Order: sequence, then C-alpha cells, then structure tokens
Amino acid sequence: MTVTPAQLRAFASRAEALTAEIRELCGSAPAEPAERAHLQAALHAADWLARGAEDLQHAAEDLARLRSQPLCGFGWGVCPEHGNTLSSRAGVATCRVCRRTWNYDRLGQPCREPVTWKVTDPAGTETRMCDGHVLGARAAMGGATFIRLDAGAFDEQM
Repeated sequence: MTVTPAQLRAFASRAEALTAEIRELCGSAPAEPAERAHLQAALHAADWLARGAEDLQHAAEDLARLRSQPLCGFGWGVCPEHGNTLSSRAGVATCRVCRRTWNYDRLGQPCREPVTWKVTDPAGTETRMCDGHVLGARAAMGGATFIRLDAGAFDEQM
C-alpha cells in the first residue's frame, strides 16, 4: 500500500478534531476533586495527540516534497550516506560502513533516492543522480563537473 501526503493530512485533521473534542469535553466537565486527576490525564493525552497531529502534518509536507523530486533510477541501490557500500544476503541489504539495513534487496533494485546532483562528464553528457551515487561518480569520473541541485532547481532544469 502506498501512503500519500493526502492520507497523512487527513489523519492529522482527524487528530486535531479529536484533540479539540477532548479539550472541550474535559474543560466543560465539573472538576470534582476525585475526578480532577483523571481529567488532567485526559488533557495531557490531548496534548500528545496535538503533537502527533503536528508530526503528521510535517510528515505529509516532507513526503510531498520528496515525491515532487525525480528519483535517481540507477539500476542498483546504494547507501544514501556512503555510496556503493552495500552487500545483500537473503533479501536483506546492509551498508558495510554504517551497518544500516534494508529489509529488501536494495542492491539489486533500481535506486529510489531523490536526485540531488547534476553531473556533467568531460564530453558534456549530463546525468542526474542521488547523494549515494555521486560518491562513486566522484571517484570514477575524472574531469567531471558536479553541481548540487536545491529543491527549486528541479523545476528550472528538468
């Protein structure tokens, strides 16, 4: 199942509405001494729910931003931090440097990291690639030009 930014925003809206309902209910209830602690606990839970709603909104924004960027698409995956340092065994990929693992054969699938670099080789051929792939390209492509793309550069240069 694919998660969409709209789904995350809908969850955030539901969490905000539930937070408001809890605060209204607990704020309007008579606060007898025996109930006060329980109502405070409910209000505390509403505060956590409000924080969760904010986190869901941020996650929706981040996911939308990520999806608006083109993907690297090289025929093999890499560690986003260390480049061509993956090994794969029994369907699990592991970076040999940081020991981060992915529960699928990341090495054997096309790269799904966002494009962050424009690389121009000495012949003038441009290639778009992610942070991990650019590490290997820097080592292998003498005389190439590497330009870091910011989020706004994709609209202008793609």
